[in-house]
Amino acid sequence: MIRAIRLLLHFAYQEAMSCLFPVFIFASLALSKFVIIPGLGRYDLLLLLCLFFQVVMVKSGLESKDELKVITVFHLIGLALEIFKVHMGSWGYPEAAYSKVFGVPLYSGFMYASVASYLCQAWRRLDVTLTAWPKQWLAVLLGGAIYLNFFTHHFLVDIRWLLMSAIFPVFWRTRVHFRVAEERLWMPLPLAYFLIGFFIWIAENIATFFGAWYYPNQRDGWEIVHLSKISSWFLLVIVSFIIVAQLKHVKSMRSSFSGNQKNL
Repeated sequence: MIRAIRLLLHFAYQEAMSCLFPVFIFASLALSKFVIIPGLGRYDLLLLLCLFFQVVMVKSGLESKDELKVITVFHLIGLALEIFKVHMGSWGYPEAAYSKVFGVPLYSGFMYASVASYLCQAWRRLDVTLTAWPKQWLAVLLGGAIYLNFFTHHFLVDIRWLLMSAIFPVFWRTRVHFRVAEERLWMPLPLAYFLIGFFIWIAENIATFFGAWYYPNQRDGWEIVHLSKISSWFLLVIVSFIIVAQLKHVKSMRSSFSGNQKNL
């Protein structure tokens, strides 16, 4: 029992440290709901706060420059998805702002970037490794199909459930190994996908409560985000994880190549 509590506390601490960026965003959402700065829109304030914290994360060494590159990629991917979804009426940002592009405030990309920040931080802090990772082309193909379906389901058949069913045979043997204190533990990768997606859904409820954005059913007042959104976050987490895993793989290959060159 003592061992289990010790491991749980250590794991909780590392997870909390990995969530610094998401926690900052939620704190900013809550603060900006009650603090009004004349001449500065709420979304503009949130953008400035996110940029400030991103600089702090890098300058303090909490995030490396390589991790910043990954986060930037996620920011752009998320912003593209946001612009399309807002255009299609999936959700909206009702408040005025100077930093809006096609109806989407630029701070919104940081919400996706914060997911990447969490993955990068947790990967490093928990010394994450993967075993039985599927063939590279198969993982990339599945991740690309999932991301593309977020766009195409508005015009074609929604194949999310087909994609979700494909996840289990593709990643059935893949395990996530991580270090808690001095012990190595593991879990099936699909379970890790679901757990991260579930907690993002909880965070989404908090974000919409503070008015970060709204869904059509929340126009007249806040309601709990529909449970079906867990499947969307589940799929988005898979895309995020595949991108981070592939970038980690590329970096590892480059490091090995550089080491071999030095030996020569």
